[in-house]
Amino acid sequence: MNINKTEVKNILLITLGSVFLASGVVFFLYPAKIITGGTPGLGLIAHYLTDISIGKAMLAINIPLLLLGKKYLDIGFLLRSVYSMIATSVFVDLLVYFVDFPEIKSLLIATLYGGVTVGIGVGLILKSNASAGGTTIIARVIASKTQLKPGRVIVFLDALIVISVGFIFKNFEGVLWSIISIYVSGIVIDKIVTGAVSEKLANIVSNKTDEICQAILQQLGRDGTILQGQNLSRSHDKSIVFVVVSAKSVIQLRELVLAIDKDALIIIMEASEMMGTSRRFVG
Repeated sequence: MNINKTEVKNILLITLGSVFLASGVVFFLYPAKIITGGTPGLGLIAHYLTDISIGKAMLAINIPLLLLGKKYLDIGFLLRSVYSMIATSVFVDLLVYFVDFPEIKSLLIATLYGGVTVGIGVGLILKSNASAGGTTIIARVIASKTQLKPGRVIVFLDALIVISVGFIFKNFEGVLWSIISIYVSGIVIDKIVTGAVSEKLANIVSNKTDEICQAILQQLGRDGTILQGQNLSRSHDKSIVFVVVSAKSVIQLRELVLAIDKDALIIIMEASEMMGTSRRFVG
């Protein structure tokens, strides 16, 4: 792994993500006795059962998981993950012993802010091509082999952990709060990893594609792609306009298209992840 600007940026983001992750556990989840998923959750359980420090418990849990998943990981990802795990464990113990954070009496506030803070931390670490350990390693492996998003995989695995803990400790109300926190974390993770995309994908089928394309270029300032296709019986050729627009421009696009062809078919979909831009004109 060569040390370059990208790696320096990754290390900085991992450090920041580790601080957020540790803060979410120590300031919100731990005082409220909310058992989150993944390594932090397992670390909290180990702490409650044995009085070992949360950071040390997390590190002890992460080591075998890292060894288990190392054959799926490249050397760069492996080294960044080791740094992430050590940094998070150190920050957790430092915050517990040296920072006197005001007590949060509301379980709702602790749940939501804990979920958001942990989600930001894990999201930054994943975005830096590293793992925070635990279920994020498993999520990395599964996401690389399927179309599932890492955040969704983490939510599923963490929910299994929390539900299992609920049966062990007979604290089902705590399980419900924990599931809310994990769900919030998953949403935040996906927003950070895939980007908070506010764009929409529009597929437009019409017999007046030339007029519609000109209107989109002139009125919305967006370029797009024209695809050629046929109906299912292959008896008619048709053109499909594929264009990306901002969420606030969807209504304008719909009115623009229907003003030209009231029989046009318009399909709007979410753009969960996008690179590049469609804000360009063709001369």
